Amino acid sequence: MYAHPFVYTVAVSVLFGCSLAWAQQVAQEMPDKPHQVSSAVCKTCHQRIYRQWERSMHGQSTALKDPIHGAFYRFVIGTPDQEGVRTKKGTYPVCLKCHAPAAAMDRKTDLTALSAYEEGVNCITCHTMREYKGLKGPDGKLRYGVDAYVFSDTALQAPSGRDYTIHPTGVKPSRPFHPFPMQGNTLLRTSAACMGCHDQRVNFKGAPLCVTGKEYAKFGTFVPCQSCHMPKVGGLTDHSMAGGHGNMVKAGLVMHATAKRSGDRLLVSVRLHNQLPHAYPTGAPFRNFFLRVTGYDEAGNAVWRNFKKHPMKEDPKSMFVVVLGDENHKPVPPPKATQVLKDTRMQPNEQRIVEYEIPARNVRLVRVEALYNLVLPPQIRMLKKMSREVPDLPPIQEGLLDPKPVVFAELEIPVAQASAAGVGPGKP
Repeated sequence: MYAHPFVYTVAVSVLFGCSLAWAQQVAQEMPDKPHQVSSAVCKTCHQRIYRQWERSMHGQSTALKDPIHGAFYRFVIGTPDQEGVRTKKGTYPVCLKCHAPAAAMDRKTDLTALSAYEEGVNCITCHTMREYKGLKGPDGKLRYGVDAYVFSDTALQAPSGRDYTIHPTGVKPSRPFHPFPMQGNTLLRTSAACMGCHDQRVNFKGAPLCVTGKEYAKFGTFVPCQSCHMPKVGGLTDHSMAGGHGNMVKAGLVMHATAKRSGDRLLVSVRLHNQLPHAYPTGAPFRNFFLRVTGYDEAGNAVWRNFKKHPMKEDPKSMFVVVLGDENHKPVPPPKATQVLKDTRMQPNEQRIVEYEIPARNVRLVRVEALYNLVLPPQIRMLKKMSREVPDLPPIQEGLLDPKPVVFAELEIPVAQASAAGVGPGKP
């Protein structure tokens, strides 16, 4: 028979070093269902993991915290602090099933109503996932986020595979203490724990917006997502959820460049290698990276560059991105898309050579840079406009919308040499 944890809160807290004040707070605030538990409850005993999660994109996933998702949510759905919000078709917002799973389980849209709603993908979201049902239901339709899983409403799920009770006994000591029993479940050590949200996503018109899972499956790797995104550090699983918003983008791409003189031209060859088991970049369709190639003179002045403002139109071969379009094959933003017009991203383990011809006159150094950006120029303009006009939009952190250097190569061009001009490996 299941006993509610309130009975044991004070005793176990004293035994295992948690403060009496915290125990009393838990007893007052503990909801009846695990998915409504705030991560603040976990923080007392798991401070290091909590700090990592809190700064992660899982901890910042809601429209109350992430300015990019927040802008699109307000543009397409509505405000995240109102109850009863529905889509234009009268359906529950599918975004919340991944970005605010606790709220989605209760079919709520006011994310300020409970701490667990506002926390996004919090501790309890993952640690109550009991079973992955698969991405497609019996009707063949895609199941997103919480719909793709069976959740336990009586016990937390322990990726170690071990069972824990909520209180110590002489027969089966329980350390550490948890407010609900823990059942051993290795689902969280597999990629299935990620695929409910990161496999694939289509918009209301059926256009693919995210297909990371398909990319991963096509590559055929047996290595789970957690090996890269949640590695073991100092004996503990890192909960920073490294990905497209952090330094992990620097680890996925390798670059090597060469330059040769041919008459009055420099022939620059750039070899790129995506070392990831999914596309580079992956995720949201407006994530992109591009190559910036610059020729400098003896004084360090830029005398040539492959584009003036942005390569999207000026130098398409240097642009690595998904372009979505409408039925007239015109590029449109994700909510209005009906199809993929082109996909120039680096596919899993792909190697590609991009070549440039540069006027050799006065060029003494060629610098090749790969720059990663979370959004494209149209979204940057929209976000900046909304940040001025929408008071409750989460603040855009300084530098968030700027292209980030991923890898670079510098090639010195000898003045008198007429053949090979230099070789330079990419540098992170």
